[in-house]
Amino acid sequence: MIVRKVEELTGEEILDRVLTTWDYQVILPEGAVIRTEYIDKLIDLGIKEVCIREEGIQESLILKTDIESSVKEKVKEILEKHTYKQNRNLEELSKTADNIISNILQEEKVVERIYDIKQRNADIYEHSISICSLAILTALKMKLPSESIHNIGVACLLHDIGLRYLTYDFSDRDLDKMSDYEKSEYKKHPIYGYTDLKEENWLSDASKDIILLHHERINGSGFPLKVRNLSLECRIVSVCDAFDERICGIGCKRIRVYEAIEYLKFHKNKKFDGKVVDVFLNFTAVYPVGTHVLTSEGEIGVVVGQNRDFQDRPILRIIQDRDGGDVKKEIIKDLVKIQNLFIEQVVS
Repeated sequence: MIVRKVEELTGEEILDRVLTTWDYQVILPEGAVIRTEYIDKLIDLGIKEVCIREEGIQESLILKTDIESSVKEKVKEILEKHTYKQNRNLEELSKTADNIISNILQEEKVVERIYDIKQRNADIYEHSISICSLAILTALKMKLPSESIHNIGVACLLHDIGLRYLTYDFSDRDLDKMSDYEKSEYKKHPIYGYTDLKEENWLSDASKDIILLHHERINGSGFPLKVRNLSLECRIVSVCDAFDERICGIGCKRIRVYEAIEYLKFHKNKKFDGKVVDVFLNFTAVYPVGTHVLTSEGEIGVVVGQNRDFQDRPILRIIQDRDGGDVKKEIIKDLVKIQNLFIEQVVS
């Protein structure tokens, strides 16, 4: 999957992610072919970028695409029926979290892989499922007990339920670019979610704490309560949430995966638990499969695979030579094996 500006589309590209408006009305489903006549309409709707499927490239995903899609539909269905403190159907998400945990555990060598976590457009349902997967995998690698992993999974699916009460578009916008009112309301969304769910007996206190505290930081710089003393479960979710919201643009400007990784590294042991950051980064590809990069030899390559224990040294297929000409034959360069070759930058 690659993110491409709508104005750069030529037609016949295949959509890799469902395309929605900011209030989650479906414009085009996943797998739709973007016809040339659609492009001007997308621009008129204010759609700036779309996720395009790149054929012939195999991603390493925490959840398989079909499973993620079915889980997303379930989560969306339950949450869209929900109104404030009308929580009768929310308990179903407890089973959904267990289903995600079960599917992750079914994958062979799940805790040993490097995973391709992609930059994408904002969607709170997909975001919730993504951090659920990321936090569960982090907790598994840190050998947390099964009860804690379940509590993390359920909380992640519900952690941003308070955002559903906001009436303005917060996607791909930094907090400091919002009005005072918008910023204040955004910072209250963990309280809205916690208040909504605090009387639910089926939800553990640990899960409720995660919902309330997922934006808190160990140095007291977070919100809404400036809490420093966080449980390990909360610290895990705060790392996963901070990463994923940046690559999909929820309450912040969307940035590339390698930039989100640098953000975590910069704030390691400051805002975030260093041990959690290390575990998280250990399975996260710096350059996900499908990323186009410029090499130190002036060639353009597309990432086609990852190397375990070398998250920033992927396998490339060269598609353009140093003179800008298209490469006709297949040239594969493994950056672990070619130690004097480096990635200079990510290219669109």
